[in-house]
Amino acid sequence: MAANGGTKAIVAALAANLTIAVLKFIAFFLTASSSMLAEAIHSVADSGNQLLLLIGGKRASKAASAEHPFGYGRERYIYAFIVSIVLFSVGGLFALFEAWEKLQHPHAIEGDFWWVPLAVLIGAMVAESFSFRTAIMESNRIRGNQGWVSFVRTAKQPELPVILLEDLGALLGLVFALVGVGLTLITGNGLWDAAGTGMIGLLLVAIAVVLAVETKSLLLGESATRDDVARISAAIEAGGHNRIIHLKTLHLGPEELLVAAKISVGAAETGRDIAAAIDGAESRIRTAVPIARVIYLEPDLHREDAKRTDAVPVTGQIPGAGQVTAEFGPQDAQA
Repeated sequence: MAANGGTKAIVAALAANLTIAVLKFIAFFLTASSSMLAEAIHSVADSGNQLLLLIGGKRASKAASAEHPFGYGRERYIYAFIVSIVLFSVGGLFALFEAWEKLQHPHAIEGDFWWVPLAVLIGAMVAESFSFRTAIMESNRIRGNQGWVSFVRTAKQPELPVILLEDLGALLGLVFALVGVGLTLITGNGLWDAAGTGMIGLLLVAIAVVLAVETKSLLLGESATRDDVARISAAIEAGGHNRIIHLKTLHLGPEELLVAAKISVGAAETGRDIAAAIDGAESRIRTAVPIARVIYLEPDLHREDAKRTDAVPVTGQIPGAGQVTAEFGPQDAQA
């Protein structure tokens, strides 16, 4: 559901941005407004980003291979990170460069088509609002009771946070452009147009940095959410006699979770009993957290004194087992 929701939001944003980009370029050619050029490039960058997200989603669906035994789920994170780079370079830096050029050579918006930028910007705001609304509706399906800042920071699906921030940035950028163009038309001073362009550039750079930081964390590997960890822990211990010694989780992709845990078993349990306990725990984990696709459970005896500070490592040979290392404390030596 999360993947389908992300795709729906991407397609809606792509359709809006392609249409808006064409209109903005027309407005720029008719008026030579730097704000309109910055906004046109902004829409082109956003359209390219949405295509990258679609490509990432497609590539992430490939089946696991011998070379990549855990699959390609992280492709979605990689392409989301590329999106942040594109937004920073193509969108943000270009807008700042255009603002600098306009500051050096300001000129008013003249000619019979002075109204075109205003019409295009207002129409673009309407189109972007529909795209933003779609992203919000799809995000609400999975964010639960989280606030929006928390959702962007903790979401494991990169597409929805990216689209949310892009659409928010697009709407704010349109406001900056509308103010810059409007004041330029009123005052005849092209510096207002340059100022609007500069604000658009700073906005895009800021959004790109936020996206880069969040997607970098996903690329490094994030654990399951606290709620999922709690459900996994409860599922393991629901058998009544299993106790978690330690538990680690890792997202292999937005909808694929690796679970590795060491669980205690009774000293008198047979191999058949241990195997049945592990099978039962795996089944309960998958029921509680369906995205837990890869599960490794290691049985062990729980030792309260396993990490005694007075332990002394001793190395020896066990026939048929090779060299092993064990730890003995003073009381063991006395015994």
